[in-house]
Amino acid sequence: MKKLYFILFASAVYFISSCGGAKTEGTAVPPGMQEVQLKINGNPLSIIVPDAQKGKLEVTEQSWGATEVKVGKDFQISITEGDGDIALTKSDIAGNDVNKFRRYVKDEPTILFWESQITEPEFHFYMVNKIGKVSYVLEDIKGNIYTEPVVQGMVEASKTLKASTNEKPNS
Repeated sequence: MKKLYFILFASAVYFISSCGGAKTEGTAVPPGMQEVQLKINGNPLSIIVPDAQKGKLEVTEQSWGATEVKVGKDFQISITEGDGDIALTKSDIAGNDVNKFRRYVKDEPTILFWESQITEPEFHFYMVNKIGKVSYVLEDIKGNIYTEPVVQGMVEASKTLKASTNEKPNS
């Protein structure tokens, strides 16, 4: 009987690994990533974030309306329902006398990804993602110093935010 279970388990592992990752709602989740179900202001959403190999998943709803998604120290994003304001954010970035603006990595109509510096270079992002009739602002959680590749990963993950048909949130 144990051999039968082992064969079934091994077959299932082989089948899943040969498919290139888990599939959710028709989308393949890349290896090293996981899909997280969220509920923001009653709206079911999902986002693909790093898996447990990168750290413990923490989803926290803040009193000011933000939902923070963290996986370890190098993946920390805040999601807030709202229209966002790219122009105002650009003005704030340029006018920051402490964290001096150095350059934009991406300056697009819905994404700002920039380098700034207090004592050493650090990278940040701000994105507006419209899903149906509702807009969400996604940005890195300030406080940590992030490298360019780390923020690029947060930007790519933020692009995966979408409406979810799964009503059971992880948070």
